Amino acid sequence: MLMITGATGALGKLVTARLARVVGRDDLVVGTRAPAPGERRIDFDDPASLDFSGVDTLLMISAGAAEDDVVIARHDAAISAAEKAGVRHLVYTSLSGDGDHLTYALAHRWTERRLRASSLEWTVLRNGLYAEFLAAVAAPGPDGTIAAPLGSGRLAAVAREDLAEVAARVALTPAEHAGRTYELVGERALSGADLAAALGGSYEPDTLAATRTAVIEAGQALPFQVPMLLSTYAAITAGFLDGTSIGRNDLRPLLGREPRPAIEAYVRAVRG
Repeated sequence: MLMITGATGALGKLVTARLARVVGRDDLVVGTRAPAPGERRIDFDDPASLDFSGVDTLLMISAGAAEDDVVIARHDAAISAAEKAGVRHLVYTSLSGDGDHLTYALAHRWTERRLRASSLEWTVLRNGLYAEFLAAVAAPGPDGTIAAPLGSGRLAAVAREDLAEVAARVALTPAEHAGRTYELVGERALSGADLAAALGGSYEPDTLAATRTAVIEAGQALPFQVPMLLSTYAAITAGFLDGTSIGRNDLRPLLGREPRPAIEAYVRAVRG
């Protein structure tokens, strides 16, 4: 039996839809905090709910929307429960290797280390940042100007659909990928000027300090999310996320085709 957890997020929904098309209903279980009929209640904050009985392969979408200690506790509980239940293989969606300068990298690297020390077979999918994420952090203003503090840096963004396809493929044939860590980033790194040109607008980057102030004053980000966002801008600006430092890119080989253009995914997301 194959189970996916974290299925309520954008990536999880895409992966679940793909798996549902090729896996029989009795062979795919969705684990979620608020299960619908036929799903299983899996709440990473409630270790007693982590029932992985009968599961051969567990696809664990990262539970990263929290402070590091919370994410680490969630992932540790899930891996421990998987070991206890006799799960054979765990596939984990992590963060690309060039993301170590990001404040949210720590929990991912901790989880990778925990998996390597576990009794499970494992595969790590190191996902690059989504092109759709750029639509949220580098969206144009009312006058068409993109003011995100990206400097002259570039981001090797990747279409979320491609990451979902890779996750589904690996989860369906896990034995072929045992003990492997895959780097999955875009093949063409995008700059602020590229984003603006695709939308017919302009790019006039603001400073990190001004952006921090604006994010805080908007009041829509939780306290721990502010440094997450600013570290992302800073890493892009400094050239750490352009895909050149990871040594390889496994996206095309795993897809078996040319990846979707990230710039197109960005434009679609911006325009809704």
